[in-house]
Amino acid sequence: QVQLVESGGGLVEAGGSLRLSCAASGGILSNYAMGWFRQAPGKEREFVVSITRSGGRTLYGDSVEGRSTISRDNAKNTVYLEMNSLKPEDTAVYYCAADRFGNGSPFASLYEYWGQGTQVTVSS
Repeated sequence: QVQLVESGGGLVEAGGSLRLSCAASGGILSNYAMGWFRQAPGKEREFVVSITRSGGRTLYGDSVEGRSTISRDNAKNTVYLEMNSLKPEDTAVYYCAADRFGNGSPFASLYEYWGQGTQVTVSS
């Protein structure tokens, strides 16, 4: 069973950038497609981006496309999410998730393992 730990969140001004990391342990990250989701207060969990096991394909949600980049380093068992031109509406808890059988679906229910999340707050 893989454990996921997110880091890199924090408070940033609008227009700024952040790089989130998701470190995996207890499993081989290359066995999993990975996704990032976010959840703002009072809202449902929202798909941000996903990446296939090899990193060859990515899928971006509409809200972050063009402003974010997902990458992975399987040798380090870590997935990254770099976000630029941040907006106040990007404020949320960001979660990484591991998909053992799929290719990085935008549907949260298909991911087997989740991290605890890291808070991103964007001030206006």
